[in-house]
Amino acid sequence: MPHIDLLYSLAGVLVGLLVGLTGVGGGSLMTPLLVLVFGFHPATAVGTDLLYASGTKAVGTAVHGWRGSVDWRVVGRLATGSVPATILTLLYLAAAHRDARDTGHLISTILGVTLVLTAMAVFFRVRIVRAAGRRFAKLDEQKVAALTVLLGAVLGVLVSLTSVGAGALGMTALLVLYPGSPVARLVGSDIAHAVPLTFIAGLGHWSMGSVDLGLLFTLLLGSIPGIVVGSLIATRVSDRVLTPILATVLAIVGFKLLT
Repeated sequence: MPHIDLLYSLAGVLVGLLVGLTGVGGGSLMTPLLVLVFGFHPATAVGTDLLYASGTKAVGTAVHGWRGSVDWRVVGRLATGSVPATILTLLYLAAAHRDARDTGHLISTILGVTLVLTAMAVFFRVRIVRAAGRRFAKLDEQKVAALTVLLGAVLGVLVSLTSVGAGALGMTALLVLYPGSPVARLVGSDIAHAVPLTFIAGLGHWSMGSVDLGLLFTLLLGSIPGIVVGSLIATRVSDRVLTPILATVLAIVGFKLLT
């Protein structure tokens, strides 16, 4: 049995609660927490969080699939772009890892920028979707499909480098590209696409020695009950309170990683 550190499990509980309450992916919360609070190397934090996300989102996909709230056409388009982009990014990271002693600065910088963008997507999501959705609603199906594949490729690069992007950024883009689709189906599609994306990226980081299995097990022990509790009380907490707080925290953490 791996060593269980209660502080890491508590972090899992807190992140699980916030994910259950807000729906924002755990990567944007867990990865900077591991780097800034617990002092893990950015590569280890990213690799461990990717497999952590793959496990938790597999459960979410099963639930959404059972309820019929997954658009597998959208998932296929996203994966068409994200899987090749993920593999290419992992090959680049492996080469960079061989040529340099430390890729932590690169990962921290990209993570910081991604978190700031995620904060903007969380805080201004309604305005972004309202403004851009009108234009994208006029696009034909082929252009929407091509843009979805491109979105998948962008997410593949971001998630492989930082473990962040599939949640808030991906969901905001899907709402813009598919304004007529039910939100629940887009949420389910976003979660379903994140499973192979994070799993492949996580395996790649594992092959480079960037996954702490003991930490992964400890985080899951805390996050699973945290997500359950957060989901149960989500309807009792106002988004008007949570959204600006979450966006502010993500922005502060993002700027902290950049300085």
